[in-house]
Amino acid sequence: MSKAAELAALIGSQTALSNRNLIINGSQIIAQRATSATGKTASGYYTCDRWQQLISSAGTWTFSQDTSVPSGEGFAYSYKWDCTTSDGSLASGDYLIHRQNIEGQNLQQLSYGVSGAKSVTLSFWVKSNKTGTYVCELRKGDDAKHIGRTYSISSANTWEYKTVTFTGDTASALVNTNATGIKVHFWLAAGSSYTSGTLPASWASNTAANQAVGQTVNLADSTSNEWLITGVQLEVGEQATPFEHRSFGDELAACQRYFTKSYNQGTAVATATAVGAVYKVMDAAMNYGTENVVFPCSMRATPTVGIYSPVTGALGKFDSNTSGGTTDLNLITVNIGDNGFSGQSNNQAVGGNAYMRWHYTASAEL
Repeated sequence: MSKAAELAALIGSQTALSNRNLIINGSQIIAQRATSATGKTASGYYTCDRWQQLISSAGTWTFSQDTSVPSGEGFAYSYKWDCTTSDGSLASGDYLIHRQNIEGQNLQQLSYGVSGAKSVTLSFWVKSNKTGTYVCELRKGDDAKHIGRTYSISSANTWEYKTVTFTGDTASALVNTNATGIKVHFWLAAGSSYTSGTLPASWASNTAANQAVGQTVNLADSTSNEWLITGVQLEVGEQATPFEHRSFGDELAACQRYFTKSYNQGTAVATATAVGAVYKVMDAAMNYGTENVVFPCSMRATPTVGIYSPVTGALGKFDSNTSGGTTDLNLITVNIGDNGFSGQSNNQAVGGNAYMRWHYTASAEL
């Protein structure tokens, strides 16, 4: 598409020039937890922020923030699934899904539940050695309703641009809270429990048998398999517009609503390092240490907080100079809220003129 045609399409769609993309970290530039994670067989958040991997008995995986990207599109990173232990015979309930959940209060412009409910278009760049048909699904946060579309990867190991459009739901509204409004699912493998029905072309009651109908690819069937994605955009309207590149700072701030940490951005969680650690010095009158932490921004909800030793990286531990720098001590978190928390030594005297130090993570993912 020429630049003039892109501009005409954008103006014609009556879509805002900024804040179009309902997806956070669609360009995969933020990876606070780690840039790679190996040996994964269960669901979780592993590398690039906001993207969750759903795994049910379908191989073993390495996930990474990869540098393979489509040429000339302005991307530096993609999200990569790499199969390290295969499963060539899926059981009926097995699946692989790449997912992002979106807050309901960020989706009210879709006007679901009324006659003017708006369509949305999902666009993305994708590459895999596995050609064939894949399924994209939108699902309501309460899993009551869903809608699906298919796309095909035609050329192996080649970046391809895809767009799929989903009609609006005129029958039922989205929650207007910080809970999940819509789940965006990229199916990568599906057992027969999810493929034996009919893929819903419009919003319909959620039935497991209809969720991934048409998914011909089992990405887990060979250790040669990989799947990469970047440039993910979900926007109002039936026309895909050019990807909205946000600054690193803006994207990081959006991600920190759901996950934040004390480590430097380039340092993986559980690394043994004192750089960036919370640090508290006690005077001679204090035998027990307490320190308050303020998050970079208000989190989506009260988070789950993890404490890590800066000496060993051990979870649930802190270090003090009275331990000689070699022994991890127990630490508890108290008064946790969406803006911060307090950490204190757990009945562990650290003595006067001492220090305590530790790292933290806080997760309020949907």
